[in-house]
Amino acid sequence: MSKATFIVSLDFELHWGGFEKWPLKDYSQYFLNTREVIPQMLQLFRKHEVHVTWATVGMLFHSNRESLLKNSPQIKPSYSDQELSAYDFIERQGIGISEEEDPFHFAGSIIHEINKTPFQELASHTFAHYYCNEEGQTIDQFRADLRAAQTAADFYHKKLRSLVFPRNQFNEEYLRVCFEEGFTAVRDNPRDWFWNIQSTQQESSWKRLNRGLDAYLPVGQKNTYTQESILYREGLPYCIPASRLLRPYNPKEFFLNDMKISRINAEMERAARKNEIYHLWWHPHNFGSYPRESMAALERIISNFSKCRERYGMKSATMGEVAEMIDRSR
Repeated sequence: MSKATFIVSLDFELHWGGFEKWPLKDYSQYFLNTREVIPQMLQLFRKHEVHVTWATVGMLFHSNRESLLKNSPQIKPSYSDQELSAYDFIERQGIGISEEEDPFHFAGSIIHEINKTPFQELASHTFAHYYCNEEGQTIDQFRADLRAAQTAADFYHKKLRSLVFPRNQFNEEYLRVCFEEGFTAVRDNPRDWFWNIQSTQQESSWKRLNRGLDAYLPVGQKNTYTQESILYREGLPYCIPASRLLRPYNPKEFFLNDMKISRINAEMERAARKNEIYHLWWHPHNFGSYPRESMAALERIISNFSKCRERYGMKSATMGEVAEMIDRSR
């Protein structure tokens, strides 16, 4: 029987996560705050021995423009809407020469800090924030993107084995490519209908509303699960479902800020009591607007995990470590 497990996976993107909709003139301080809060997260994870998967956009692995452009794939995504392409953004808007000049599109120094911190897994969020379900792109372009991501990780003597799909878009054909390119674990969406995301374009407001409500009220179904429920399918990576998105502090929410953290802690404790998995995720940049308050909320969650570890034997594991555990139990 599997033990209770707490998984944390982070979508580390900086400006690459929304270059098509976030003007830097409005978001520069937001991302500078993000860069300042990441070392605080790493310190907290080190202190409590929390294992974390950092699913990172491959472009961030670089520290200068020359290296990024040299190691970009030859074949690039041909989205029908070219504004979704990071390469189109580079051509139209441009990026800086180095991380010092442009801390929004390079993060080599942060990658080094992640690698220096115990229990952290460097993972992939694709190389160029690739959208698998958008019109125009092809599976060969996706494969080239993943190969570029693995090449970027070579600079740090790492082999990426876990992956999170940008905007949570994926399908079985693309899962097979992931496995062929060395990925053994991917983050799956929660099972609720409102997390079925087919495109970044024209998604219904009804789905978004239900995702928001579920942070506070039991709109969705039970989101903890056993290790045994993660299916093995030959030629595919393990799909490890997310349980809950940690939404950042919002001063307009008043008592709801406390409610959503209490909900997370209650779900985690339920998983601990029942020997199930609880998988929490967020973007580091979610802490960019109110870093102090958001960090205080995270400290409550991590403190609660420490209590669950002491009381119920709950353990912390990365996505890659969960995939290894499943392999050993087969």
